[in-house]
Formats: sequence, structure tokens, C-alpha cells
Amino acid sequence: MTASIWFQATLLLCGVFFNAVGSFVGINIGTDISNLPSAVEIVAILRAHQITHVRLFDADARMLNALSNTGIEVMVSVTNEELTTIGESPSAAADWINKNVAAYVPTTNITAIAVGSEVLTSVPNASAVIVPAMNYLNKALVASNLNYLVKVSTPHSMGIISRPFPPSTATFNATWNSTIYQILQFLKNTNSFYMLNAYPYYEYVKSNGIFPLEYALFKPLPSVKQIVDPNTLFHYSSMFDALVDATYYSIAALNFSGIPIMVTETGWPWSGGANEPDATEENAEIYNKNLIRRVANDSGPPSQPAIPINTYIYELFNEDKRVGPESGRSWGILFTNGTAVYDIALSTSESLDANSSTVFCIARSGADESSLQDGLNWACGPGQANCRPIQQGQPCYNPNTLQNHASYAYNDYYQKMHSSGGTCDFGGTATTTTVDPSYGSCRFTGSLNSSTGGGLFPPPAFGPVCPSSGSSQNLVPLGTVFALFAVLFLFSMDVEHFVA
Repeated sequence: MTASIWFQATLLLCGVFFNAVGSFVGINIGTDISNLPSAVEIVAILRAHQITHVRLFDADARMLNALSNTGIEVMVSVTNEELTTIGESPSAAADWINKNVAAYVPTTNITAIAVGSEVLTSVPNASAVIVPAMNYLNKALVASNLNYLVKVSTPHSMGIISRPFPPSTATFNATWNSTIYQILQFLKNTNSFYMLNAYPYYEYVKSNGIFPLEYALFKPLPSVKQIVDPNTLFHYSSMFDALVDATYYSIAALNFSGIPIMVTETGWPWSGGANEPDATEENAEIYNKNLIRRVANDSGPPSQPAIPINTYIYELFNEDKRVGPESGRSWGILFTNGTAVYDIALSTSESLDANSSTVFCIARSGADESSLQDGLNWACGPGQANCRPIQQGQPCYNPNTLQNHASYAYNDYYQKMHSSGGTCDFGGTATTTTVDPSYGSCRFTGSLNSSTGGGLFPPPAFGPVCPSSGSSQNLVPLGTVFALFAVLFLFSMDVEHFVA
């Protein structure tokens, strides 16, 4: 079978098994930071906190390299500054795809491209090139056989919707109708999604007390404060749901349906100036915890209950170099050293609690590779660590790096032996941390969700992981994969015979 046919067979398998089996919460990574960690350090933080989806505001080569072989789904971005060049030149769009997407896929799991950021409201002069830019980029993906894996869209603010409440009467600002219509047509034709930046914090502040704070924070409302759309009689338990539904109704007003909404930005600032009393650590913690619970129930807003709301929290770190109100520098959920601003769980399997009492033993960053190899050999040999999970084909094999494998082996040894005198040293190549280094299906011994005995039972056999936009990665039973590949192989043989 030719490489081309095998590649298309893999795409077909991904298409066969793609289904929205679970919504996800991802994270935005801003870089306007005075002491930004290195790309390798950022990815280590992402893995430690089991973050499976990230959105970059550019296509930084260091980040894309560091994210390779992690399985983390990546949304890259065309910056507003790049937009005009790409929107006026198909060759510039092709160059951008070749440089920032094709060069990294499939080892880096790029699944989406955000073209610009809130272009219609932040750089309206560029509105004429947004649709051509999206089209040129998608054509370049098609030429690279990547359009099935990578979807193209553009994030919008709520500012393009004139009156979001009641949701049933919401419409886009007529000024942008022609451009928005073309964007929606593109999304429909390419099976992409509408990217929405929805901030209940800002909507609550602008409402001047019309809506209760509890409504913005996903808190239960007393019966006398229930928010009901008078036209549909839908009850809205949160402002977040109302904003998403207002967008669905605005899309429907232009006679489009079947375009799912992905929330590319939302969050709550944990600190603010004297005139920003609602930007508090308590409110930020409440909002983001309740947001995660809301997204995790796999349902949509009242008008679209069957469509989950995949969401990216804004943001990973506090961008201290941003100008403007103090709240603008206080959206991060982590400090740059990886500790949590407040206790928050990005999944049901771990908590970003800076005060965790569990101690893990991991390889020290920057340790000498020869010493690391010696430490790994000792841990898996005389140290009797369970090193099966870091063997090829096992859940902790990737990323296939000495530091990753040593971290797993060191920790397994430490968890079993520290109570009887075992230390976390390994010739100075190891260090302790309270941050759970588990990621994906790789569970480190000692994690609250690690399997009994540190992996005494072999994991079930699964097939390939298919990257998909708008969904978490899905695992396929191995027998089914073998059967389908057999069919595809026979099909490919017929094709080759016919071509010959």
C-alpha cells in the first residue's frame, strides 16, 4: 500500500470514529508576560495539570516543537497583524500553512486555526480580508490533505450581537451582516465551528445591576430571580448559557443551522482596581469551577441541548505586561512557576491545588543525560520500579524522552520505598514536587487516580488516537481497528491494481 493511501486510510478511520463523546475544557496561553517560562517548561506545566487542549495566540515554533508527541490538541492562530498579507495572497496563506501546520502535523496535534482575534470589533478595517484569508488557508490545507484534521474559523466577541437578551430575539449587528453571512457560509461548507469569546464578567459589569452576580457565576437563583426568555419560556440558569444561545439565535436569524459554537475565551479576573469590586479571587474560583462543571455535563444551551459547549478558559498565566485596568493582568489560573492562583480542577481527575499534600519524585530539569540514564537503569533494575508503562506502546511511553521515562521510574521507586528510607535523589538528577505529573492516560504512582499497585494490571488494548477538532481524543477498540485496516488494505490493493 502506498504511503498516500495509508495516510488517507488513517483519515478515514478518524472520520469513522469521530463523535462528540465528551466535551472538553482547554486553556488559552497568552505571552504578554515579563518572566514567561520556556516552551518546554510550559508544556511540562500543561502535562502536570493534565491539560489536553490549548489555544496559542500565534504559531510559535518553540511551543509547537515542545508540544510534539504529547497528544495535546493545539489551536494555532493567525495574528491580526498577519491577516492582511494572508487575505490578499493565496501564496502567503500556503506558506503560512506549510511553515506553521504541515511542518508539525502529525507529531504536534494541531486541530484548528483561529484566523485573527475579534477582527470585526477590534480591527474593523481588516474585515474585508477575513473571509478571503479563511478561504486561502483552507485551500492550502486541502492541498496538503490536512483539511480533515485541521479546521479554520475566526473568534468573535459578543460585541457583534446588538442585544443578547432575550436570546430568542438576538441578531448580529446589521453593519456586519454581509461579512458574517460569508463567514457562516464558510463554516457550513467546511464543517467547522463558530468561535465565540463570551465573558459574563464584562456583561455583568455592563448591566449595572440588571442581572444578579449569582447569574454570572453559575450560582443557583431563587425563584423570584429566575431568568426566563419571554418568547420561548426557556429558563437560563447562567449568563454563559444565555450568551451562547444568543449567538445560536443570531446565526439562525441569517438562516443557518448545524454550526456548533465553541467558546474560545471565557473566564473571570481574580484581582482588580478600586473600581473593579467584582474582580476577586473568590469570584474567579467560583466562576471557573462552575464553568468546568457546566461544560462537563455534555449539554448545550436551552435551544441546542444536544450540542456540548467545548470551552477554552482565559487564561493559563497572568499577563502582567498588559496595559489598562488591573483586572486585565489578573485572568490567569496559574503563576509562572506552575503553582495555582486558587484551587481549581480542569478535569475530574486532578486538582490544581497549590497546597497538595502528595509528593512526587521527578527528573530534575536540565539534569545531565548520562546521569539520568544511569538513574533510569538503576530504578528499573536494582530499584525494582515498575517500568512497564514506559515501554513502547504503553500509556507513559510518549513523549519518548529520557526525562519523561526517568520521571516515571523515579517516582514509582520513590512511592514504593520512601516509607522505608528510599530517597528522591538519584545522583542529584531527581527532585520532589507536589504537582501531579500524570497526563492523559499516563498515571504516576501516588496520584489520586493512579491504578492500584502502580500499574500491576496491563492496560486494555486500544487503537490509534485520532485528532479531531471540537472533541476530545477518542480511543478505538483494537479488534475493530484491525478489521477496518484489513478492509482498507484490500481496498487499496484493488486501487493499486486498477491504477497499474
